[in-house]
Amino acid sequence: MRGVGAALTLGLAVLASGCAATPHYVPPTHTYYLSPDGDDGAAGTSPETAWRTPARADRTGLAPGDRLLLKGGAHFRGTLTVSPDEAGDPRRPAVIGSYGTGRATLSSTADPAVTVHNTGGVEIRDLVLRGSGSARRHDPGLQLYSDRGSGGRPSGIDVSGVDVSGFRIGLAVGASQHGVGFRDVTVDRTRLHGNKDSGFLSYGPDFKPEIGTYAHEDLTLTDVAAYDNAGDPRAHDRHTGDGIVVGAVRGATLRRVEAHDNGTEAASDAPEGPVGVWAYDSTRVVVEHSAAYRNHTGSTVDGAGFGLDSNVTESALRRNLSFGNDGPGFYAYQRWQNGGSARNTISDNISADDGRGLPRHGSIAVYGKDVQDLAIVRNTVIVSRSPEGPGAALRLQAGERDVVVRDNLFVTGDVPLVLADAGLKPANVVLQGNAYRAAHGTWQVRWGEHTYDSLASWRAADGQESVDGHPTGLTVDPCLKGGPLPRIRSVADADLATPTCTSLAGEGLALPLPAGAPQPGDADYFGRTPSGGPQVGAVVPR
Repeated sequence: MRGVGAALTLGLAVLASGCAATPHYVPPTHTYYLSPDGDDGAAGTSPETAWRTPARADRTGLAPGDRLLLKGGAHFRGTLTVSPDEAGDPRRPAVIGSYGTGRATLSSTADPAVTVHNTGGVEIRDLVLRGSGSARRHDPGLQLYSDRGSGGRPSGIDVSGVDVSGFRIGLAVGASQHGVGFRDVTVDRTRLHGNKDSGFLSYGPDFKPEIGTYAHEDLTLTDVAAYDNAGDPRAHDRHTGDGIVVGAVRGATLRRVEAHDNGTEAASDAPEGPVGVWAYDSTRVVVEHSAAYRNHTGSTVDGAGFGLDSNVTESALRRNLSFGNDGPGFYAYQRWQNGGSARNTISDNISADDGRGLPRHGSIAVYGKDVQDLAIVRNTVIVSRSPEGPGAALRLQAGERDVVVRDNLFVTGDVPLVLADAGLKPANVVLQGNAYRAAHGTWQVRWGEHTYDSLASWRAADGQESVDGHPTGLTVDPCLKGGPLPRIRSVADADLATPTCTSLAGEGLALPLPAGAPQPGDADYFGRTPSGGPQVGAVVPR
């Protein structure tokens, strides 16, 4: 869109008359309409005088407070762009949305359906965006992009009630440089599905620890679903088929998001695989009250539910549900030995039958070169043997430092409870106050070259499960609802606690976490606070 000159001329005229000197003066705003029955030669300022094409709307600039409304239930072909000289005031956002009954559909065969470039103060709501042709190969359906050379971050972008499919990426928030991306971006009640590479992606330049800055700041996703983003079987050089990817952000909150059935067509020889919900090159990211399930990978890596990937600090995965993913339900990973993965927490989550497609990764996994100050506390993990191999409830690879694993419940069926690399000492990782239950098969911990068949023998050999010389850890029956090894097939199956069972009541240690790691609070997965002392596992009885 172009042409805010008319609004500027009007403002100067009012200023000359003296009205603009009043402190409450607000420049006038305009509402423009699009309808398939419209006329591009009409005024465009009412449903009766609506324009017909997005190209006509793009020739008229949106000043702060202006609205462009597409007829609900109608189908339009073309693209819309909010340019750097448009909108810009978060207090009076420009709006692109629908009017009448239902949502309008905007289809693009080339380029993003909607682009916001180097500006803020924009609301995009109640639209259906559909892509095909080269748009599926190359473009996001909704693109927010900043390549400002300076001047700070555009702020105040609100996306709600939008459905995006058929593009390479559903919704992308990108920047060319550190510190010039977007601030205060909110995505709510949005569906991102049937895209090729991912549902949601925020990105920027590669993170540099010596700089310590991020492209974007303050991102919020609520009630966002990313599903059936299949991946690209011809992409042999990168991961595709992700659900939600948060990168290059300082401060992000993801609440009640879902990522499921992604990655079904990801390339089998790609160096990396897709993940349901994950963060990289970011700090202060919180993912909570969310679900990731039946996510897949075509390669021998990833396919996880939730992940804190390379260069993530001071972040938390808490009170989430993961089940039926090829890879781990939850993981922490660091590619480089640069101190970039530190002070993170994975707490009060439920993982059920994750890692069965790639059992060597386990259900909760810590791997990479330099994971530091990580807390894994009060999670519940249930996993049975996979036809692909034995797997493990907890997988620990060499490379971590100052990792604590406390007050978790691990329940297995004919697989190891813990699978750890040789050489891991309490200085690397310490396990304390966890409950270990072999529902089927033998009780088993594999630590390096050694296999232990009891908690006592493992404790004596490796120094785990003790505090100041006093033994910790439990092997009691947790009395899970649904049997000794319950299956979770939907979000509704998450309440595993038997009301009358007290075997884990008050058995948690609640010891201090590594300095700087987000604190989990007292509430369990459902927000219930235990009455008898610290909890073990993610769910306490009602």
